[in-house]
Amino acid sequence: MDSVSQLVLGAAVTLSTMGRRTAAWKAALWGGIAGTLPDLDAFIDHGDAILNMVLHRSESHSLFYLTVFSLPLAWAVSRLNGEPALFRRWWLALWLALITHPLLDWFTVYGTQLLLPFTSFPYAVGSLFIIDPLYTLPLLVGVVAALAMRQDRGLAWARGGLALSTAYIAWSVVAQHQAVQNIMASPPEPHLAPGQVLVTPAPFNTLLWRAVVVTPTHYYEGYSSLLDGGRPVRWTQHPRGAPLYAQHQSSPLVKRVANFSHGFFKMTEAGGNVYITDLRMGNEPTYTFHFNLGPAEHIAQGGHVTTQQWQRPDLATALPWLWQRMWGRDVSLH
Repeated sequence: MDSVSQLVLGAAVTLSTMGRRTAAWKAALWGGIAGTLPDLDAFIDHGDAILNMVLHRSESHSLFYLTVFSLPLAWAVSRLNGEPALFRRWWLALWLALITHPLLDWFTVYGTQLLLPFTSFPYAVGSLFIIDPLYTLPLLVGVVAALAMRQDRGLAWARGGLALSTAYIAWSVVAQHQAVQNIMASPPEPHLAPGQVLVTPAPFNTLLWRAVVVTPTHYYEGYSSLLDGGRPVRWTQHPRGAPLYAQHQSSPLVKRVANFSHGFFKMTEAGGNVYITDLRMGNEPTYTFHFNLGPAEHIAQGGHVTTQQWQRPDLATALPWLWQRMWGRDVSLH
């Protein structure tokens, strides 16, 4: 999730756990810091754009490593605040603030390596978009109220905001299940396996859902709103670049993208260079993670450093379309 959501989640969790044992501003400050810390790995440059993608949300998002880190962090915070007697309570609060960060990320589609060092599998539910105001707003209001009100009413607001945001996560999972049912009622091809279908929310909401279906040679993209009333999904078909993948599938970087995206990727060639694209984040024809692998003859040698090619959507067209399509109006973006 976005940094604001993680900051206010950490603050709300620590406020709710510490209660009135310490000043509200201290709980919110340290909770916000703990809730933000795991994402500092985004500033690490691994020397290659694909490595930067697949190694984000790895060790810094591991439940095991964060649990270990929570002990010295709580020791330092309790002493900096002059509250060594509250070490155990600070440990519980900061541990919760740390681990709720990757647990929240788990509900996005990116992929979070929760169980390192035991497995590097990137877990992803995919029921929340990376920015969703309806998730963040209750937390923000609750934290601000807790800081503004000196009595227990402020603490109740923080806990209420945390309860509402958690309920919204639960709703997103239910909504995703319903969207899958709606989408699979009119699939682009018969007899699809679960691993061939990806259903994630369109930006900023949980009413409109984007579906991607992959086959060995093509992928399909379609949208379904929970307000469509059973209307069949309109699919668009696109080539996946199967010949390019057959040629370069032994490349370590191609393997990394294929594994990290759970098979939802495409390959293309333009201007003498080969590109690989993660199909999970973005929409046709613009994607967040679109990488230049370099000339075809150099890929197997591994000497070319891949670069990320930004594909910015036409927001003037996309946002009005998103609003109309969300409410079940049958409009086309293509």
